Amino acid sequence: MIPIAEGLALDPRDIEERFMTAAGPGGQNVNKVATAVQLRFDLRGAGFPEALRRRAERLAGSRLTKEGVVVITAQRFRSQERNREDALERLVALLRRAAVPPRPRRPTRPSKAAKERRLLAKTRRGSLKKLRGRAPAED
Repeated sequence: MIPIAEGLALDPRDIEERFMTAAGPGGQNVNKVATAVQLRFDLRGAGFPEALRRRAERLAGSRLTKEGVVVITAQRFRSQERNREDALERLVALLRRAAVPPRPRRPTRPSKAAKERRLLAKTRRGSLKKLRGRAPAED
């Protein structure tokens, strides 16, 4: 089990890995060895709390499929093992960010002084704009 947060862990059996050839530099190795990793994790089938699942889906963005599966592709490194570690680290980081509930917003009001400053600035700006008009016609 991989710890995510207090009382929350990720079961490695829920993670599916697929290997493929990576793009980019790597010499002859890149064409022969399947070093890139595509990690798939079913958020909906993982049994996480509803609130965490929704936050994780929002954080995953375009990496989330219609079926609720998070797909992370790692091909940064030349070795398959390093790419596996990288993909797993990125999944765990995503879930840890989702595990932190957002701080509730406290409604605030502007102070009386702030309102007065705002109105004074508006008045000054308006008078400045009035000066932009045409010069009065002389008879």
